[in-house]
Amino acid sequence: MTDDLKGRNALVTGASRGIGRSIALGLAARGAAVAVGYVRSAEKAEGVVAEIVGAGGAAVAIQGDLAREADVQRLFDTAEGAHGPLDIVIANAADAIQKPLIECTEADYDRIFDTNTKGVFFTLREAGRRVRDGGRIIVTSTGGTKMLMTETGLYLGSKGAVEQFVRVLARELGHRNVTVNTLSPGFTDTDLLPERDRAVAAGMSPFNRSGAPADVADVAVFLASDAARWITGQDIGAGGGVF
Repeated sequence: MTDDLKGRNALVTGASRGIGRSIALGLAARGAAVAVGYVRSAEKAEGVVAEIVGAGGAAVAIQGDLAREADVQRLFDTAEGAHGPLDIVIANAADAIQKPLIECTEADYDRIFDTNTKGVFFTLREAGRRVRDGGRIIVTSTGGTKMLMTETGLYLGSKGAVEQFVRVLARELGHRNVTVNTLSPGFTDTDLLPERDRAVAAGMSPFNRSGAPADVADVAVFLASDAARWITGQDIGAGGGVF
């Protein structure tokens, strides 16, 4: 394992579990100091921090509701206060609901778009303002935006908007050598994949399995590295051949 990210400071939202947890651990293993963002799972976030620190790394857990602009600003302020100016920001926090579009309520809409779209918008805005020149901004999207799927209208709609935010921001930050990309997992064994869908999802991949969080995290860590300096404004698929 190399330490090519040593001296870099990272913020990962939704990092207490699943893909975000694996990303935080992967960045730390390569030498980055990591701010572990979370909303409710304080114990799990502190567990990620303990694992990083126990391996000789630097990490801090920071709570924040990303749908609140003030919380996003505080999240960045606290991360910078702990480790210094940010080099890597990964917007991974997400929520999902499975329901036919015609049955979705205003409360459903607000819940999903507050986290997946509004929260990511404010995270991208702060990242664009604060990340150091040559930095990396990555948003976890979904391979579902490339597929015909049912009962996912709110989730896919919220992610589709974010993919366009990223394309615009990549163009706006290019003069600073900041790369901005989305990373789209396929079916991955996390809390967002319903148990009823796991067997079907595994059969859709040529590898005959669902993705593990680490399968996606390794791609995120690559995008955060110097090796990905010529990749920007892209949606990178990490779906195991599903889409």
